[in-house]
Amino acid sequence: MSPAPRLAPALARMLLATLLLLAAGCARDRRDAYVERPAEELYATAQDLLARGEYREAGRAFEEVERQHPYSQLAVRSQIMAAYAYYEANDYEEAIGAARRFIELHPGNPDVPYAHYLIGMSYYERISDVQRDQEMTEEALKAFEELIRRYPDSEYAKDARLKVDLVRDHLAGKEMEIGRYYQKRGQYVAAINRFRTVVERYQTTSHVPEALHRLTECYLALGVRAEAQNAAALLGHNFPGSPWYERAYALLHGQKLEPARGPGSWLPRLF
Repeated sequence: MSPAPRLAPALARMLLATLLLLAAGCARDRRDAYVERPAEELYATAQDLLARGEYREAGRAFEEVERQHPYSQLAVRSQIMAAYAYYEANDYEEAIGAARRFIELHPGNPDVPYAHYLIGMSYYERISDVQRDQEMTEEALKAFEELIRRYPDSEYAKDARLKVDLVRDHLAGKEMEIGRYYQKRGQYVAAINRFRTVVERYQTTSHVPEALHRLTECYLALGVRAEAQNAAALLGHNFPGSPWYERAYALLHGQKLEPARGPGSWLPRLF
């Protein structure tokens, strides 16, 4: 008779014992992974990681304070510190998530304006050039505008206002790029819509003089002379020394026209 059948029960017992030892080891590892520590100790560890520039690890360590001691005062502070640490780590989605959670849980906390600012900056840092999608630009604008609206006197509102100006200029630049694209291809109505957006929505940006000049060009190309004259007149009224006005004036003069404010146009409302 083959010896294999006699060894099978022993082999099975050995395998079972090995599996039980492995399971016990895994269970022990899981117990060892969670060691409850005082909130002060956890917070100090997170602060040390932050000071060493280990930002992502610091973010996780701050979150551990809240996980182990959710009702402590340090847990509240750790939430906003986690958002800051993730922002410094360029882990922007984690920073936004942590900041929003902090705002939701502690709407009356003095650090809420800073949480809004971190959200805005987490989008602002990812603004791409005007040739790419502007989703991050739009989100940054919304975040900063909400901060300014809700906390106009906060120490972060001043910088947010500067960022809003830069963001709006960036968005206007995107509209100009698309408008020029349509204009070059003879799609004048589509181009006018883009240039009009710049004039109406982004009046304080650096792109308005060119937008008014482009409107003059497009309206002339369509044969809508009165609107071309209105656009040039608005350009001359607001930016009399601009090279764009000189070009618009020369363009009209070449067709024996003058800048003129006329009725029935959307443009005179902006004078």
